[in-house]
Amino acid sequence: MKNLQLYIEHTALHPAVDEKAIQTLIQQARRYRFRAVCIPPFWVRKVKRELAGEDIQVVTVIGFPFGYNMSQTKMAECQQAMEDGADELDVVWSLTAFKSGMNWPKIELAQLASRIHAEEKLLKVIVETAYLSTEELKQACLLCRDAGADFVKTSTGYAPEGANAATIREMRQLLPSQVGIKASGGIKTLGQAVEMIRAGADRIGSSNGHRIMDAFLDQGD
Repeated sequence: MKNLQLYIEHTALHPAVDEKAIQTLIQQARRYRFRAVCIPPFWVRKVKRELAGEDIQVVTVIGFPFGYNMSQTKMAECQQAMEDGADELDVVWSLTAFKSGMNWPKIELAQLASRIHAEEKLLKVIVETAYLSTEELKQACLLCRDAGADFVKTSTGYAPEGANAATIREMRQLLPSQVGIKASGGIKTLGQAVEMIRAGADRIGSSNGHRIMDAFLDQGD
């Protein structure tokens, strides 16, 4: 597999992430030429500034990690993140509304998609697959497609389970080719990353991007 680094969004979203961790992430992103870094909203402005001139996307999270914020709050978060320089926004959808049988998640995501696309940014929707049945996963994928999502993402990393290849394959069958899939949650090894990509993932979100790349590069020695 060529150019593995172009699949990876190197991530630092743990609760105690500090400036040292962010600085390390930036250095690793430069070293390995990752597709993107995924960071808390608080650090977007700094990271965007330090990666200026680099072909590395700055991704942040909205409504993280549970998604049950009010839609107005998510919209405000998106607006601030884009003003600070975020290129892509990973939005946790309203699982609480979805599980209640409401149409609100689609309305919310469509509103966010319209605003995000007006700024020529990308919307990735975190549906938290660990909490979805097979039928719910189908409904979630179709809802995200219809609302205008650019990617559907598996997990925040805070659920009992993250990404698995079977779910990725199922999502790939459900989603049109123009909607990407971001596999995230528990991806720690090169083998896992390759398995997800072969199953249909277009992006890999992992805080172990540097270790995955070290293992990948060691193969060429």
